Amino acid sequence: MFIEASAYPFLKPLQENWEIVLNELRALSQTYFVEWPERDIYDGDWRVFALFRLGVPFDRNVLACPETARMLQEIPGLVNAGFSSLASGVYIGPHTGYTKQVLRCHVGLIVPENCGIRVGQEVRGWTPGSCFVFDDTQEHEAWNQGASKRIVLLFDFKRDPDAELTEFPDDLDDYKL
Repeated sequence: MFIEASAYPFLKPLQENWEIVLNELRALSQTYFVEWPERDIYDGDWRVFALFRLGVPFDRNVLACPETARMLQEIPGLVNAGFSSLASGVYIGPHTGYTKQVLRCHVGLIVPENCGIRVGQEVRGWTPGSCFVFDDTQEHEAWNQGASKRIVLLFDFKRDPDAELTEFPDDLDDYKL
């Protein structure tokens, strides 16, 4: 089940300024992206460039993307954020997230044809600048059957910005976003 981004007015600055985010992404060296740690749910090359984890910035990465970081910090209850890069041919199998306390948002940045995501029974694709929200505790999967990388800005925010997170895994070292 997808939730329209318009339900969250605080997402509007990211939607309106997605090209600023794209420009900062393009300035990054892909060598700074790291492998998504949950290898059992995907095949191929899925990499991430983390900006925030549990609300704490990855200082060096945030310095490389100052405008993106500034806009993300305006999101109430921001938990995790970063860029998610799927190489051509990558398939992320059906899985569910860790907690109902957060919602996940994707902002499309670099999007070749033949990429998509299924949440529950609904399938969507990204377009440059597209923005959608979903509950990642619903079964979902994603794929890139396009000819080049697909990169989105991926972030989680609390459903209740004032609530304490209590449902994350004990071992967060492997949880990159």
